[in-house]
Amino acid sequence: MKNSELDKLDEQVKDFNDAILREDDDSDSDIEGHKLMVGLFSSWAKSHRAKCEMLTNKNKKKKRKRREERPTTHPRNKYSENPPDFAHLASLYPSFKPFVFFSRHGRPRIDWTDFNATRELTRVLLLHDHRLNWWIPDGQLCPTVPNRSNYIHWIEDLLSSDIIVKTTSNGGDKVRGFDIGTGANCIYPLLGASLLGWSFVGSDVTDVALEWAEKNVRDNPHISELIEIRRVENGKETLPLEGSHNEMLISTASKIDLTENMGRETALSPSSSSNSSNLHPNANKRYCGPPILLGVVREGEEFDFCMCNPPFFETMEEAGLNPKTSCGGTPMEMICPGGERAFITRIIEDSVTLKHTFRWYTSMVGRKFNLKILTSKLWEVGATMVKTTEFVQGQTCRWGLAWSFLPPAKKIASSHVAVKNNLSFMLEGLDRKFSAINVLQSVESFFCSSGALCNLNTSSFTVDVTTTKDHLDAVLKSESQHCGRVASCEDVQEATISSSCLNLPPNNLSFRVSVFQQIPGTLLVKGSLQHRESQVSGSFSSIFQRLEEDLKQKFCRRK
Repeated sequence: MKNSELDKLDEQVKDFNDAILREDDDSDSDIEGHKLMVGLFSSWAKSHRAKCEMLTNKNKKKKRKRREERPTTHPRNKYSENPPDFAHLASLYPSFKPFVFFSRHGRPRIDWTDFNATRELTRVLLLHDHRLNWWIPDGQLCPTVPNRSNYIHWIEDLLSSDIIVKTTSNGGDKVRGFDIGTGANCIYPLLGASLLGWSFVGSDVTDVALEWAEKNVRDNPHISELIEIRRVENGKETLPLEGSHNEMLISTASKIDLTENMGRETALSPSSSSNSSNLHPNANKRYCGPPILLGVVREGEEFDFCMCNPPFFETMEEAGLNPKTSCGGTPMEMICPGGERAFITRIIEDSVTLKHTFRWYTSMVGRKFNLKILTSKLWEVGATMVKTTEFVQGQTCRWGLAWSFLPPAKKIASSHVAVKNNLSFMLEGLDRKFSAINVLQSVESFFCSSGALCNLNTSSFTVDVTTTKDHLDAVLKSESQHCGRVASCEDVQEATISSSCLNLPPNNLSFRVSVFQQIPGTLLVKGSLQHRESQVSGSFSSIFQRLEEDLKQKFCRRK
C-alpha cells in the first residue's frame, strides 16, 4: 500500500471519530460504545500501516539489492568509471554540439531516437578516445562504442584465462580474430586493433558494407595492416563434407540439424509461456542465407576467436519495436528467418565441422530465452567448454555466449606453492614390543637404504635427512639398492656441508623427522622441511607419505 493511501486511511479514522462525537442526541452509553469502536478501528489501522511500511521497506531493499547485483560495464572498459561527457564533447567538436541539449535538471542529453545524433556521438567517441577516423552512410547499423568495448574486453578475458590451451600458430602472443558480418561500421576490428593490437578478418556480403568497412580501415593507417575485409559470396547455402572447408560441398538438408527439436524444446522450456507471445511464428526456421564460417574461412587458417553481432530479429517491424533508440540498420544486418537463434545455430553447426580452427567461438545474444536453448545445444554437440556473460550498458542488456572444442588446459600447480613446511601422521595400535627408538631406527634405515645421509639423535628422538634427487626417485620407486654408494655418499656429504652454510644445492632436500610418545601404543611422527627453497621441495609430501606407509606396515597391528 502506498503512503498516500495510508494517509487517507488515517484521515478516515479521524473523520469517523469526529462524526461520532458530533452526534449530541446519542446517550452516553452509545457514545462510549462508538468511542470503543473508533479505538479498535484506529488500533487496527495503525497496525496495518506498520505492516505496509515494513513491506514497502522490504521491497525497496530487494530492488536496491537487485540493482547492486546487476552486472555493470566491464572494469577495463574506458567508460566504466568515466561515461561520455556530452557537454565536454560538444565544446571540443562543433559538429556534435547541435545534437546536445540540457534536461530540466541541467544534465546534457542527446536524442537517442535521432540516427544522426547517435552516429555523430559514435564518430566523436572513436576519434576522441581511440584516435580512430570513422563514418557510415545513412541507414547502416550504428554501434554504441561502450557496449561494443564490453564484448572486446570479455574476449580478452577468455584468451587470458588460459582455460583453453593456445594452439594457433600465428607466432608469439599475437591474437587473430574473425568478425562475422563486420558491417560498414567495422567496429570490432577497429576497436580490437586499436585497443589491443589484435589482427582481424572482417567478413560481409553487401557491396555497401564492404566498401565502407574498407574505407574505415584505410582511414586509419596506423592499424590498417592488422585488418582484412573479406567478401562472402552470396550463393546457395552449402555445407562441406568432413575434411575440407571449401571443397566437396553438399546440400544442408541433412548434414547437421540442430534446429530439428527447437519447437519441442521451446514448449518444454520453463520460460516459454512468458516468451511465446514475443516469438515470431517462424521462430523455428533454419538459417538460409550466405555462408557464415564454412566457405569463408580458408583452408589452413587458424584463429584465436570469432565474434558476431547477429541479426537479432525476424522482421524489420520487430526490429523497430524499441521507440527509445534509433541505431539504423539494413535488413541484412538486422533480420534473418528464425532470427538470432537460427543464425547462431548455424555458427554452432559450422563450428562442429571447423572444431579446432578457432580457439573460441563467440556470439552476442539478444534474448536470454535463446541463450538457454543455445547453451544446451552446445553441450549436445560436444563442446568441451561453454561460457556466458551479460553485457550491460545503460538500459540495454545483451548476453555473450562462448564455446570451444579444445581440451581444457590442465592446471599444474607449482611445487613451491603447494609444499608445506611441516607434515605429520599418527602410528596407532603399536605392538608392546616396539618403542619410539625402534621407529626412529626404522626411519633412519628407510632413507639410508636409498643412499641418503642420515644423522640419528637418540636423545632428542630425531633423524636429520639430507638426500639428492636421485635418492628421492629411488624412495618413490621403492628401490632399496644404493644409487652408486661411493658417489652418493660424496654428493650427500657435500650437500650437508653446503646446507650448514644455508646454501643447499637446488637439487637436494634436507628435512628432520621427529618421533613423539603420545599415549601407550601411539606415536606421533613429524617431518619438518629445513630448506623450502630447494627445487625438489615439492617431493617432500610424497616422500613423507611413502614413509608413513612403510612404518604403518611394519609397526601397526592390522585390524
